[in-house]
Amino acid sequence: MSQPPVLHVHGSVTLGAGREVGEVWVEDGVISLTRPSGLSAETVHLEGYAVPGLVDVHAHVGLGPGGAVTGEQAREQALADRDAGVLLIRDAGSPVDTRWMDDDDALPRILRCGQHLALPKRYLRGFGRELELPSDLPAAVAQEAAAGDGWVKIVADWIDRDHGDLTPLWSAQDLAGAVAAAHAEAARVTAHTFATEAVDDLLAAGVDCLEHGTGLTGSQIDEVVRRGVAVTPTLLQVGRFDAIAAQAAEKFPVYAARMRAMHDRRYQHVAALYEAGVQLLVGTDAGGTITHGQIAAECAELVRAGIPAADVVAAASWQGRSYLGFGELVDGSGADLVVYAADPRTSITVLRTPLAVILRGRLVGRR
Repeated sequence: MSQPPVLHVHGSVTLGAGREVGEVWVEDGVISLTRPSGLSAETVHLEGYAVPGLVDVHAHVGLGPGGAVTGEQAREQALADRDAGVLLIRDAGSPVDTRWMDDDDALPRILRCGQHLALPKRYLRGFGRELELPSDLPAAVAQEAAAGDGWVKIVADWIDRDHGDLTPLWSAQDLAGAVAAAHAEAARVTAHTFATEAVDDLLAAGVDCLEHGTGLTGSQIDEVVRRGVAVTPTLLQVGRFDAIAAQAAEKFPVYAARMRAMHDRRYQHVAALYEAGVQLLVGTDAGGTITHGQIAAECAELVRAGIPAADVVAAASWQGRSYLGFGELVDGSGADLVVYAADPRTSITVLRTPLAVILRGRLVGRR
């Protein structure tokens, strides 16, 4: 097997918060802040603005509009994310086992939440694991935690067709037992939540992260900050709420009105989260109805909500890596980098067109 080329990335390289250098070298898969001595391999020079690999903390590899997809389709999803600059994915629930991807060095790293945990007829059919009784939740969480990569995903609220609106799936007691079961397995819990009604019990149970969070009120946002709970706004998904409302309006008018209201205030809501000091994560909700490779579009939506581009890039890169336990890049660390022609912290649209993608020290994509 031929020796991979040494990579020389120069111009401006951001390694983490407030840490920028003029160049780095990549040899044998790791970063060096000084030129390696005795170079014997071909050297590829890449000039531009480089940041640590992007992170999508809410994607579904192996999930399509109708549920599970084939292995080949799942691989195509992961490659679409990689080519967009995403080198680390927190898979926020998938009906298929994608662990075989861990042996493919061409694919992004994936941290899995296992399957969504829901109740019958209280989530999208074929997407998650449906429990017979709410009291089964703690045991199911322990099982998913043992099988996953340090995360478990709970569906906390969904439309109750008998009620005609969003309602919580679980009691406060069930949630408390579920979160305790996950933490006993050294796993963190994230929860799908649209509705205001589910949030208080989630926070009281000690949940670690909220997905969407569209129902958060001002007082709940304050409690999120106090507890250090992160929120993934998924603005691409919330941008679809108006269409979802239109489909449901005739049969479920109350639900449709709520979804429209959350759609209409989505940017103001995310701005309020940011201004309050909530740790915001960047997730596309790819899989299902949203195609993979949309990280740049999600980042652009966050900027549209009023968050500075520099803060969005940080959240989508080194801050997201640190939140998931991968840390910032240092001398000697594994080389996951994305190179751009201009600084995305100045213009978020730059994220759409990476010049080069370096995964595990290898050049896997180059324009």
